[in-house]
Amino acid sequence: MDTNADYTRAYLQIIDDLDGDIPSRRASLAYMRASTAIVHHRVVDCSFVPRLFNQRTYEVMRDTAETAHRILCKVIQRYLDDPAYRRCFDFDPRLEELILLPRGYDSLLPFARVDTFLDEDDYRIRFCEFNGDGSSGMNENREITNSIVASEAFRVFSEGHAVRGCDLFEPWVDAFLGIYATYEHRVEKPRIAICDYLENGVVDEFHLFADLFRGRGYECAVADVRELSFDGEALRDASGGRVDAIWRRCVTNDVIDHWDESQGLIEAVRAEKVALIGSFAGHIVHDKQIFEVLFKPETCDFLTAEEISFVEETVPLTAFLDDSAVNLAQIRANKDEWIIKPSDHYGADDVYAGCAQSEERWGELIDAFANGAAGHPFIVQRYIRPFKTETLPPDTGIEDLPDGAVTTEPAWYNNLNGLYLYDGRFQGVFSRLGPLPTISKDMRGITAATIWVDCDGD
Repeated sequence: MDTNADYTRAYLQIIDDLDGDIPSRRASLAYMRASTAIVHHRVVDCSFVPRLFNQRTYEVMRDTAETAHRILCKVIQRYLDDPAYRRCFDFDPRLEELILLPRGYDSLLPFARVDTFLDEDDYRIRFCEFNGDGSSGMNENREITNSIVASEAFRVFSEGHAVRGCDLFEPWVDAFLGIYATYEHRVEKPRIAICDYLENGVVDEFHLFADLFRGRGYECAVADVRELSFDGEALRDASGGRVDAIWRRCVTNDVIDHWDESQGLIEAVRAEKVALIGSFAGHIVHDKQIFEVLFKPETCDFLTAEEISFVEETVPLTAFLDDSAVNLAQIRANKDEWIIKPSDHYGADDVYAGCAQSEERWGELIDAFANGAAGHPFIVQRYIRPFKTETLPPDTGIEDLPDGAVTTEPAWYNNLNGLYLYDGRFQGVFSRLGPLPTISKDMRGITAATIWVDCDGD
């Protein structure tokens, strides 16, 4: 079986044989500039070279994602059922209140993306973090794929291989409607709202999904949580339209930040007048302290031996950055072994890999974030060195360069693979890359299309 690196080398050779495939690269960049792949008012940076994955990669990613989902659902269920188990977590009382609100449908974790580091030489995989309903990137993957499939390089490569991308849109509409069909208070034709605090959301992506729901015959609105109102019987959006089902895209820490303004939604869920898909219980897996809780005896008590082994093999050592939980002196002295993160933030805010810091700066970061010094908890996690892949850096400015000045030299980038799960079923990959130890948009991170090569799928 060809490796992913074999496919990538072949793809880069095709580009080289096409003298850089510069016309295709210019066309791809022009497509992206006019696309809806917009995050925080900016078109995302991307590579002309897709991530090319073989059958073995598909199987490892699928099995890893679906096993993780089963374990996380067990954790959520135990939290809901067992007050004593809740003490394994350190949550704001308001978060616990949200988590325990009634759900009314079968699925415990409808939508998730588990972010992973895959060693593409030995296929060992380990987790970076778990994301619930605030997960995004589906439209980035769609638009970036669209931008390259008409290229000459892709055409030549696909002549010798069976290729397919990831369908991350219609399958979610199917999953959402299937979950709603199990809702205890369902109505025949629910009016749906996709809800977030819109200044934080990927709004272009929301509207694409809303169009798909409408195409299935369902009214669907994109709504700001703060504009929802509840009269005791019906939840309504800003237009006055009744809302029967919500796809929750807002993360729970935003709900806490806008607590008073979010009571319409909260009270409607409490009164079981709206189906909230997914429920606030998804926060249990979003908060990074889940990595520590997975190792606790209280968790191991309800996992199988195989599940415990899976956790030990895939979840990096994690603890609160606190004198009561870790040896801070050891962490100070061995910066390259560790990465520190907020327990409950998103978007790679305040994430610092020790290997990217000077000794002095690392000590300053420990002082700034340990023992609750920042006003909210931080975790420290064993740093996993990402697998590197050859790719072409973003073609920014290529439209203004003469052909001879366009780079055709690949560069080595770190990889982070986000594995999407729709109601527990592996659906595809959000492929991110970056030249620095932390992979994020703020750290010159980019996105690449995900393409399965010579892969049968399920």
